[in-house]
Amino acid sequence: MASFVGRRSELREVRQLLSGSRLVTLVGVGGIGKTRLALRAAAEMERAFADGSWFVDLAALRDPGLRNPGLGNPAPGSQEVEHSGALAGLLAAVLGLEDRGGGLSLRQLTDYLAQRRALLVLDNCEHLLPACAALVTGLLRTCPALRVMATSREPLAVSGEVVFAVAPLPAPASGGGQRLDEIGRYDAVALFTTRARAVKPGFDLTAGNRTAIAEICRRLDGLPLAIELAAARIRMLSPQQLLHRLGDRFALLSQGSRSAPARQRTLRACVDWSFDLCSKAEQVLWARLSIFVGGFELDAVEGICTDELVPADEVVDLLAGLVDKSVVVRDDDGNDDGHDDEQARYRMLETIRDFGAEKLVEAAEREAFRRRHRAWYQHLVALAKAEWISSRQAYWMARLNREHPNLRAAVDDCLAEPGQAPAVLEIMVNLPGLYWWTTGMFGEGRRWLDLALARATAPTAVRARALLLDGQMTIAQNQTELGGRLLDEGEDLARRLDATAEIALAVFIRAQFRLYDGDLPAAMKALETSCDILSTVPQRESVDSLELRLGQLMMLGTAAGLAGDHDRADACFREVLAITEPRGVNHYRSYALGSQALSAWRQGRMTDVVALVEAILRLNRLPGSIDRYGAVQGIEMMAGAVASLRQYRRAATLLGAADALWAEMGASVTTFNHLVGPHETARREARAGLTDSTFAEAFTHGRAMSHDDAIAFALDEHRRPTPPPPAERSTRLTRRERQVADLLTQGLSNKEIASTLVISQRTAESHVENILAKLGFASRSQAAAWAASQQTSHRQFGESEPDDGPRPMITSGDGQIA
Repeated sequence: MASFVGRRSELREVRQLLSGSRLVTLVGVGGIGKTRLALRAAAEMERAFADGSWFVDLAALRDPGLRNPGLGNPAPGSQEVEHSGALAGLLAAVLGLEDRGGGLSLRQLTDYLAQRRALLVLDNCEHLLPACAALVTGLLRTCPALRVMATSREPLAVSGEVVFAVAPLPAPASGGGQRLDEIGRYDAVALFTTRARAVKPGFDLTAGNRTAIAEICRRLDGLPLAIELAAARIRMLSPQQLLHRLGDRFALLSQGSRSAPARQRTLRACVDWSFDLCSKAEQVLWARLSIFVGGFELDAVEGICTDELVPADEVVDLLAGLVDKSVVVRDDDGNDDGHDDEQARYRMLETIRDFGAEKLVEAAEREAFRRRHRAWYQHLVALAKAEWISSRQAYWMARLNREHPNLRAAVDDCLAEPGQAPAVLEIMVNLPGLYWWTTGMFGEGRRWLDLALARATAPTAVRARALLLDGQMTIAQNQTELGGRLLDEGEDLARRLDATAEIALAVFIRAQFRLYDGDLPAAMKALETSCDILSTVPQRESVDSLELRLGQLMMLGTAAGLAGDHDRADACFREVLAITEPRGVNHYRSYALGSQALSAWRQGRMTDVVALVEAILRLNRLPGSIDRYGAVQGIEMMAGAVASLRQYRRAATLLGAADALWAEMGASVTTFNHLVGPHETARREARAGLTDSTFAEAFTHGRAMSHDDAIAFALDEHRRPTPPPPAERSTRLTRRERQVADLLTQGLSNKEIASTLVISQRTAESHVENILAKLGFASRSQAAAWAASQQTSHRQFGESEPDDGPRPMITSGDGQIA
């Protein structure tokens, strides 16, 4: 048997489960390493079972009477079983019990094991689930010291069973941005390297092959069987050649060890085994699910995959069957937006998906379901747009983010089919403009638009809007000349069509970039012109008009604040809230706070800038509120503010984090003139206050941060507890506690607070202690900073103070073949 690689944490977990449970079932897709993990766990627990352990491979045992119904015919040459007692007989034979005539029986087996402290490992139970379930139930009932570990592609579903889901090996997301030692730590890479070295002595992970090996392991889903079969090809191919040939993985990975079971000598045989275990309807659904990319939710399955072969009223049970058989995996990590209306999300390993795609082609259904998939996601985008300015906005932002791979597939399908380019333009203009700014995916959006605009040349309002969107994203990526030509073409078409809403949009986009260039008078004039044009649009309550109106107000408020006209800025923000808050939209508050932070920056109120940016970043972390542009804008302002407050190393780190976020969006701070001041202040002050090496070290540290880590660092959470979101805090303080919190912003002592509120000093102390406990803060200064941000966000928006009433199995990776 090949050496065991990885799985240390999984081994510990399995041992712990067996220590506390009498039946542990390792489940997972074929080739994921269930058998090797079970054997290794049994070997490491040998001393715990004084009477020994036995391994029983059930793969060759095939009987129509014992298997699940509707599963196809037994494999040629497989052993036939005539009755359920034969399974017990097989186990008795493995235990070495003597056949005294009439065949071995369940009674002999239970008599033998009744008083023994032993471990029984039943391998490959999936095709004999009813018989295995009955046998295990009987054994555990009559043999009190016996423990059973089973491996199967789905649970036995008996009382007392503990299920351990064996997941793929951890693999790099990509090899390009990670160091050699970092890539080498992944179990998938370690397995590939170990197995490749076995067929080509001296083979090793190097700087030259690391990217190819990382990508091979990622493309093979960290599936141990696939990795082992791929590594065997290193005898003839370099890692780069191997990677290039992975397009047809089933053909490439077609030769395995002769000592392996037949179903594991090729990747196709392994997946075929899983396919044969499915009912006919499950097989059909498996094939159709391959049309999804990057995951799917139940409403999409019901909307795309159902017909007379997969009835809509049966799809939940059929999908559950595929989950039970480890063909489909519930992807909880892919749907973590924290909403009460969250739907479960599912995915398939790429190897399983590729197999399903082949079956879909064989059934001559691929083109039909590609069209269904495309039409359904067009409908999804239209629905998101219709509900955008509503309490569903956060849900739709999170959902569209999750569905981006499927949207990409729908767009690519449209572009590949003659005459479908106009559908791409419809998708692009129906995706809310805020979607592109919050995700920062300007590069991909431009690619889609450029290709579709080149093919869909009919002079329509949709084309005009698409040209304007393309120009806006192009300028955001600092390609001003090209972006300007696109804006000109879009505006000219809109004026020829007399498309008033599109003309207003064109003027607004020009005003937006004049503001970013720092030309406040020109920006204000263009914004006022855009507002005047929009006021003549008949359908002023349409989603497009409302979204543009909100953009106009936000830009006007920002420009007015930068120009020192704070009354007008406040009026704009109040109107934003008057539109959005009755509709349950919270996202625009962060933009209003950002404008106030810019105003505070201009006035040199750096402590207020810090408090406002902290409020912005906490809003950015609320479910469904990920906003990359808002985050990088806040981090740039925070860097400038903390540099002015002489926190030089922190400022340098924030500059690095901002640089990485700009790079992700394909944009640059130089495009946004209003952020250049904080950026240059941070760079100048940090460089003056630090040595070159310290600045470089801090900047590099920040640049390596993820989006979430950058926000956590900006919030100084490496030194203090994570505070709850502002909305949650404000509802948890009583009116008196809010009064005390407001007095904390003035730096008053407990004695001074007591005197101001005419209460005892002890009562004031109790209120302060309660505030710190409720808000999760460790010091009065933290509570004071939070209270200051609340005063700003409420009072500058003209809001009243709120009342005191309420407002409304273990996954793992694996090193070897199953």
